Amino acid sequence: MRKIAITLGVIVAFAGSAFAQTMDHSKMNHAAHKTTMADAQREAEVSQRGEEVMPFSLAATTHIFTKNAEGGMQQVVVKKSTDADQVNLVREHLLEIRKQFLNGDFSGPSRIHGDDMPGLADLKTARPGQISIVYQDVEGGAELIYKTSDASLGTALHQWFDAQLSDHGKDAMEGHSK
Repeated sequence: MRKIAITLGVIVAFAGSAFAQTMDHSKMNHAAHKTTMADAQREAEVSQRGEEVMPFSLAATTHIFTKNAEGGMQQVVVKKSTDADQVNLVREHLLEIRKQFLNGDFSGPSRIHGDDMPGLADLKTARPGQISIVYQDVEGGAELIYKTSDASLGTALHQWFDAQLSDHGKDAMEGHSK
């Protein structure tokens, strides 16, 4: 445990230092600077915890979150689509996540993003069948399609997507409905 804490500290310090060197501090006030540094630290912490939950490399993948009226779609695609090992790990993980979520088990996101992750508390209250989750392979990865007719659960899914977009930084992006 101590080794993990030391490693996390080094990663956070390095990420913060590297990020600070690439920022144009002259265009920021003190509050904006502190917020930016806190965001970078949060991303580094989430990335570290993600390694304990996700079997694939966060840096080698892009998470795409697309909201729609019924819920939305979560895709994870490998940046280098020829990396068959990462593609298989993504697919295995999303299949497992689907199974866990359908059983009301949201422990993975809790471990990565924290128990106070926006939307997560409401998603945990969903009764079986209130949210359908369909798995599909996509080129270079996989996707989960979330559907609900419950407006509050739809809002919770959108909040949950937004939190992941924020926490995964450059490794996540917002998708657009067709």
